[in-house]
Amino acid sequence: MAGKIEQLNQSVVIGRLRRFRERYFSNSGKVVKDDLTRDVDTGEEPLPGFMDSLPVDLQFRIMTLLSPADICCLGATSRYWRAMVRDPLLWRYFLLRDMPYWPSIDHVSMPQLELLDAPLINEDESLDDREEGDDKVMELKFDYMSEYLKGCPSCRQQWLPSRPAYEVVTSFLQSLVPSSEPRYAMFGPGMEQLDVSLVTRLMHAPDVLPVSGTPHRQINGIGSGISYMFNNQHKLNILTLYSTNRAEREIARVQQQSISNKLFSFEGSDDSGYPVYSPAPQVQQVCQVVDGFIYVANAEPGRGDRDSEGAQIRAVLSSAEGSASRPLLVLSCVSREETEEVRITSLQTFTSRNRARCRTPCVDVAKRLGLPQLANPWMVQDTVAESLSGLLDGISWLLRCSGVKLYGS
Repeated sequence: MAGKIEQLNQSVVIGRLRRFRERYFSNSGKVVKDDLTRDVDTGEEPLPGFMDSLPVDLQFRIMTLLSPADICCLGATSRYWRAMVRDPLLWRYFLLRDMPYWPSIDHVSMPQLELLDAPLINEDESLDDREEGDDKVMELKFDYMSEYLKGCPSCRQQWLPSRPAYEVVTSFLQSLVPSSEPRYAMFGPGMEQLDVSLVTRLMHAPDVLPVSGTPHRQINGIGSGISYMFNNQHKLNILTLYSTNRAEREIARVQQQSISNKLFSFEGSDDSGYPVYSPAPQVQQVCQVVDGFIYVANAEPGRGDRDSEGAQIRAVLSSAEGSASRPLLVLSCVSREETEEVRITSLQTFTSRNRARCRTPCVDVAKRLGLPQLANPWMVQDTVAESLSGLLDGISWLLRCSGVKLYGS
């Protein structure tokens, strides 16, 4: 089914680009529309280049192999290519194709998913039908290009502003000064339902996050948590909040049954029918002293309760004073790596798009948990419990949001 949908999307985009090209190119391949090809300096019409003369199918295929930055550079070569690469339908195709494979998303880069539910532009409308004065209106309604460039991980990293040299020096000096150890509360079904325990792997992975000790600061019913060393420079403390005791968790995991969550009490439903939870007293005490939260979501297909998970996250955040400034890291976790290699490079995501993924996309996890509606800064990071891949990226984001100056970042 996914393959058929992709073929349909490709055919719609190619057909739209072909109709646009036919209005500017004669059968001989000569450009006939002056305003798209006339040289601004000399007023002469340059001969069509090699790329301009290629069939539309090949032009589209080339664009699918380019990085977003390269596509934008292609659009700067001529007015013809500027119109081609700015087509909203083209970027809508890229967004639908690549978004499920993004390994992370956050409160800044989350695409407006309602744009994907908006009606398509009339397929019979050519790109050249847009006058310059209409660009602003078109972009406001169908700005898929901006949504893609905002959310694509390679674009986020590539276009981050470089730090001045004095800030790098200052960050290094600050790293030499001992600072308070931030504390984070970690909870969620992904800690208990997966075949591989994320917490156990975390405690026995000195090459990822070495354990630096157990603090003496106790919280009744919770303990003191475990301290880890990030990047051999910064300590952080993680308090694990389990829903019940170990024996009950193991039975529920083996039998794939739900268990009564002792961290929360069900208070009923609100006016919209969504559940309302109240954290247990010891959980409320934790929420008031930690610097942020780590929610471990079960990202294996078919798992997760949309309404109860989102309600429990909101209950935890609302229990902390000044919680709007405290970051929430969501580890979208699966037990093991996918059997078929999924490689993400700076140019393109290479994968077999005709098969179902072995994990729920992080964008879908964010939507399932209702994260776009939160006032807190949040991030969803794909993570594998067995290898702990993706964990350090999430911890790095969490520390930065907590005000920790990371040297070299």
